[in-house]
Amino acid sequence: MGAISFTIEKTAAASGGRAGLLHTPHGVIRTPAFVPVGTKANVKGVLPSALTALGAEVVLANTYHLYLAPGEKIVKDAGGLGTFMGWTGPTMTDSGGFQVFSLGAAFGKTISKFTKGEVTEKEDQLAVYDESVASQHGQLAVIDDEGVSFTSHHDGSLHRFTPERSVEIQHALGADMFFAFDECTSPTEPYEYQREAMERTHRWAERSLKAHRQNIEANKKQALFGIVQGGRHEDLRRESAREIAAMGFDGIGIGGSFSKEDMRSALAAAVGELPEELPRHFLGIGEPGDILEGIANGMDLFDCVAATRIGRHGSIYTKHGIIHLKGEKFKDDFTPLDPETVVPGTETFTRAYVAHLIRSGEMLGPVICSMHNIGFILQLVQGARQAILNGRFDDYRADFVRNYYQK
Repeated sequence: MGAISFTIEKTAAASGGRAGLLHTPHGVIRTPAFVPVGTKANVKGVLPSALTALGAEVVLANTYHLYLAPGEKIVKDAGGLGTFMGWTGPTMTDSGGFQVFSLGAAFGKTISKFTKGEVTEKEDQLAVYDESVASQHGQLAVIDDEGVSFTSHHDGSLHRFTPERSVEIQHALGADMFFAFDECTSPTEPYEYQREAMERTHRWAERSLKAHRQNIEANKKQALFGIVQGGRHEDLRRESAREIAAMGFDGIGIGGSFSKEDMRSALAAAVGELPEELPRHFLGIGEPGDILEGIANGMDLFDCVAATRIGRHGSIYTKHGIIHLKGEKFKDDFTPLDPETVVPGTETFTRAYVAHLIRSGEMLGPVICSMHNIGFILQLVQGARQAILNGRFDDYRADFVRNYYQK
């Protein structure tokens, strides 16, 4: 028996969204589920006990960052990721590929997971330091068929990841589920490079899987997800999904990047090739409408840093869109932080109070906003799950989208 098992409880008749149960060594995840991101073995500003109170059932940490500090050996010696960070539930780690490639040939320039507009001219295989993302990435990354060499953003020291090394690190981190090493491309890369990167990802997927399967003890405790690439192109997404699905992974991730306009078609093309019985993770997706789009297309898990990132800047999700508490109108707004969404631990605060904290640079302000945002997304996804079970997901989604995106 593998490290995880997945059962589908009900599928939405019209859309294909599904509610399931994902059994892991550290507990059951009720899907669809949102996975808060604990990049450096902590969800920024939120205690593990608060995450539990908010309804989180699983967290995801970052292989790149934990490899650089404190090092995978320390995490292993502590008893693994969950024990190290004081989290008792299921855990996941990514492969480190996104961070490594964000300033490598795949990204070249600062760019988000989504983009609009036409493809820009492809740059050479070397990318240089970008000050705006200095806290996340090193100064350069060079990709070859064996792996990627990159510099640390801490001290400029040179490091190298290969599929085998990424798996080795993630074995030491000890998460219940982890991802194969892949090349994450920019949505602006031309078709020819998207194919090249996809094919390299497939070769690396095979190497990652082989490295994992050779570790008998790790196979008993950890599940490995392969990652589908192909950018915004339906034919590449379809081809990649077929290739990854045929390799025998424990789960499937949809990775890479899209244009907003192409996400639906590219996702649908990939999902149509995936086996029903495996859990599916939509990597780096956290905007409310995109999560619901993913659920409607049969995705089961989602992770994103957006909830805490916008929270640190004093912005919060509401059912009528994002509001920015630094705005002048909130200085004397003594209504609850979000009258329509009760989030445990934040429900007693007013907008005026939190706006004051944000304006004053008090650390409690970003903490409250981050907690609210995580709770909001968790409730959104939990509501979607219940709507699938009740046979009304399409109505649930339509109601939310109409209110959230109204002008």
